[in-house]
Amino acid sequence: MIDRYALPELREIFSERHRLDVWLRIELLAVEALHEAGVVPAADWERIRAAATEVDPVRAAEIERESQHDVIAFLRSVTERLGPEGRWLHYGLTSSDVLDTATAVILRDATTQLIAEVAGLTEVVRRLAIEHRRTPMVGRSHGVHAEPITFGFKAAGWLAELRRDAERLERGRETIAVGSISGAVGTHANVSGEVERHVLDRLGLGVDPAPTQVISRDRHAELLTAIAILGGTLERISVEVRHLQRTEVGEAFEPFGSGQQGSSAMPHKRNPILTERVTGMARLLRADALVALENMALWHERDISHSSAERFVFERALGVAAYAVRTLAGVLDGLEVDGDRMRANLESGGGLIYSEALLLAMIAKGADRQAAYRLIQGAAMRAASSDVTFRDALGSDSGVGEWLNADEIDRAMDLDHHLARIDVTYRALALDPS
Repeated sequence: MIDRYALPELREIFSERHRLDVWLRIELLAVEALHEAGVVPAADWERIRAAATEVDPVRAAEIERESQHDVIAFLRSVTERLGPEGRWLHYGLTSSDVLDTATAVILRDATTQLIAEVAGLTEVVRRLAIEHRRTPMVGRSHGVHAEPITFGFKAAGWLAELRRDAERLERGRETIAVGSISGAVGTHANVSGEVERHVLDRLGLGVDPAPTQVISRDRHAELLTAIAILGGTLERISVEVRHLQRTEVGEAFEPFGSGQQGSSAMPHKRNPILTERVTGMARLLRADALVALENMALWHERDISHSSAERFVFERALGVAAYAVRTLAGVLDGLEVDGDRMRANLESGGGLIYSEALLLAMIAKGADRQAAYRLIQGAAMRAASSDVTFRDALGSDSGVGEWLNADEIDRAMDLDHHLARIDVTYRALALDPS
């Protein structure tokens, strides 16, 4: 992750120091299990435990430049500070045991942090849904005025989707949190299942029941796909805020600091840069999910075509997602909602948004549906192309008056009627409708 978008919590989890520390812990747990099984003498285990307390990243990197193998370089950097007892490190293990098990620890912990960020965003959206439950605005389909909704109702839709995102991430974390200490090609020929369980239990991981030499990459693909779907939710919300901030709409605005500048050339500009940033990041998340899907098909029991790609996509996907979630939470927490402008836009069509209610009222009085549709559509077209309001265009010469009197038309064009049942959604989401 570049510094501009790196969260400290994720930077630490994916740091080189932390990765090497997890590798060492795996190796030491394996030696501990071998000692308890009677394979490693007590004196050797005590010397290893006392001396192999940390990894020197500089020395490991120096050895890797020569060996061109990161796990060998790590092992040499540790064992060169030991005596003959160093031979027990990596006993019966293969590189993938260390790499994949450590990756499971890191991805589990990083996903836990991401889930916490999503919980924070979800709470902000929940508050928006409750606060603006009765803030009317026009609903739009195809970008065109449709029927009345409230801004809280819109936020409630975001809330439901974020809850599903959290569930997917929980499943992804559970799926990825497995390790394998099974040796070359995964047969446990030189390392027992008891040693494997000892290591993984202490790391808080499950056991992959059927690995090859690597943990199957469908697990990683599931997690990154869940993250990509989360990115889609973030983009959906961000695009909505961007649209609402357009000059012609002007209904909601990103926070804008007192010293912030929107354009290097045009001082009047107030651009939705944060939601545009989140939109761009969602594209990265989809790309990383594709890489994870491509990494599923490895040759036979193992190749390393996935390895170089994973050095990028795991840290980037979790880091980008966490940053994007936190950024959007800040935007929505400080969102400036202009209820008056929402109401003005709602009313700007002169009542056109009530066309369906009028249609249904005529049908209920016995009118043919298609005939009624054409009468109301004609009145709408006259209002759109002249100075006549839609309400006036519904006069006696429209044909609508043959079915509906003035009071019935007024009741059909009643805002409260259109918003009376949004509590169905609020109850479904267990939101207090009061």
